[in-house]
Amino acid sequence: MTRRNFLLYSSTVTATVASGSALESSDMFLSQNEYKSLISLDLKLRQIKRYVGFGNFNLLSYEDSLKIAARVPKIGRFTKEEIELTYKFFYENPSKYGFYGERTCFNINNKISKKDVVKIPHSGHYIFKGKSTHDYNRIISDIGDTLYLTSGVRNVVKQLSLYCSKLKSLKGNMTQASLDIAPPSHSFHTIGDFDVGKMGLGGKNFTSAFAKTKEFHQMTQLEYIHIRYSPNNLDGVRYEPWHVKIV
Repeated sequence: MTRRNFLLYSSTVTATVASGSALESSDMFLSQNEYKSLISLDLKLRQIKRYVGFGNFNLLSYEDSLKIAARVPKIGRFTKEEIELTYKFFYENPSKYGFYGERTCFNINNKISKKDVVKIPHSGHYIFKGKSTHDYNRIISDIGDTLYLTSGVRNVVKQLSLYCSKLKSLKGNMTQASLDIAPPSHSFHTIGDFDVGKMGLGGKNFTSAFAKTKEFHQMTQLEYIHIRYSPNNLDGVRYEPWHVKIV
């Protein structure tokens, strides 16, 4: 991070420290103009999600999101700057920010057909047919209905939206965001992985609190289940006990 950008975002330090995140002087941030585009891009993506519905948004392609934005006046076309930022997030090598996971998607216009997925009732989420569906059904059968799907298939647009939302909450801190969420071209949710949680735990299912549940302990006893991001993993991602590795 340059001294100029550090001064531009010095107000971030107080907010980040107050939230409990460790801010390092070497953290890298979006530029002022990129951060401005991030705010408008995040808003457009949330508007598109409301327009198409939560479940459909999980499968939506980037190309289709551009078409929807262009034809719906209250959303509006993506600007040149928003598209450039999207390409930056998708195509840039994230290792400079501390994320070392492998790329899982090479086409920003990746398509996911509904014929290749199964919608899980009452969840709004999909799971890929084949091993993903087989393992999910097996987990529920072995552990019981206190365990449920919290996130399934995420195409590029859904992962992009989550990535933008995280970046916005961190005031454009690319380094800290990369600890918490995979860039839109590096998510295993795009090709098979899924997340599970304990009924009644709510948002804590996406924290280390899930690792203290009976359901997680039971999962660790299942020989066919592996966690994607274990403690101190080499991908540079925080521990995610809820993220089931499939592929």
